[in-house]
Amino acid sequence: MPQEYINNLQTPALLLNKNILERNCQAMQQRISSFGILLRPHMKTAKSIDIYRIATKTGFGGITVSTLTEADYFVTNGVTDILYAVGIVPDKLRQVAEIISKGADLTLITDNESVISALNKSARELDLELKMLIEIDSGGCRGGVLADSEDLIALGRAIQQASNIEFSGVMTHAGHSYHCRSTDKIVSIAEQERVCVVDAAHRLQSELGLTSQIISTGSTPTATYAESFSGLTDARPGVYMFGDIDQYFIGSCQLEDIAITVLTTVIGHNKNANRVLIDAGGLALSKDISATEFSNHTGYGWVADLSGKVIDGLYVESVHQEHGLIASSDGPVLNFDRYPVGTKLRILPIHACMTVAAYEHYHVHNNQNNVIDQWSRVNRW
Repeated sequence: MPQEYINNLQTPALLLNKNILERNCQAMQQRISSFGILLRPHMKTAKSIDIYRIATKTGFGGITVSTLTEADYFVTNGVTDILYAVGIVPDKLRQVAEIISKGADLTLITDNESVISALNKSARELDLELKMLIEIDSGGCRGGVLADSEDLIALGRAIQQASNIEFSGVMTHAGHSYHCRSTDKIVSIAEQERVCVVDAAHRLQSELGLTSQIISTGSTPTATYAESFSGLTDARPGVYMFGDIDQYFIGSCQLEDIAITVLTTVIGHNKNANRVLIDAGGLALSKDISATEFSNHTGYGWVADLSGKVIDGLYVESVHQEHGLIASSDGPVLNFDRYPVGTKLRILPIHACMTVAAYEHYHVHNNQNNVIDQWSRVNRW
């Protein structure tokens, strides 16, 4: 496509700096490879075949997804080794069958013994052989069974006895690493994550004779700072490709590592409220305010000028559906003359995964802020 400067785009628009993306992907690939394990990037953030090709350029090519629509999209685009990292239920097996029929080597996960019988029955009816991982709770308290629990052994035994389900290993996600305020704490959680999943694999082997082909961990903070990956086969970080304000406070990236911004236009001044109005609201930025855990002045995103340089003290304090209101964390009266109506600004996202979900494509640009391509992404479920 012909080059154009980002200033000419209609707003709100999703911008992706290709140079930063490539640097982030290369750095994570080199780090994970240096420990002798595989990088199985989680594509739930990017949801794009173009970004997949960059993320796996020097890797083995397997990926993680969070929806079956993603799995279908990626196998249609030639990706075969896919881990669907959300607990599977029987009524989704027809969709699973369609994805497998397209050539996918699809691995599923579960943490529930009671569902195995129904899954096995549906798999027999559909003439499917399911590959299954057991999800381990390593401290995130979302999904998974505990590594030292009887539930783990009961679940392993149920899979072992199911005619159409093959045990493939164990996986976990240290989601609690997203609340860390120090590198030392991330390192500690990363080790906890590793030990839990490795111990689970050992118990299943020693008590049931089940061999784990996959022993997998996930999360960008732990993948960034873990000191050992011993006993693991792969890691599944995802947001490292883009970075965001949340990851900046956690320490997983620097501001210069944030590849995604939302281009927006100043649409008004509320001088009485000391606010600048923009055309990027809750739908364009998301209403994720997770970074407020670390700072009182992050709101719905930090403000940068058109070049991408962060403007000290400015943040999107509040949002309506299609309106955002920029405030100053320092409290002084805003210089409205500096931001006349029609001015283009860029917003650094709080949580990239949630922000990019609102868009159908990326406006891909280089370090000179020339738009060099447009990449599609897959949304919904």
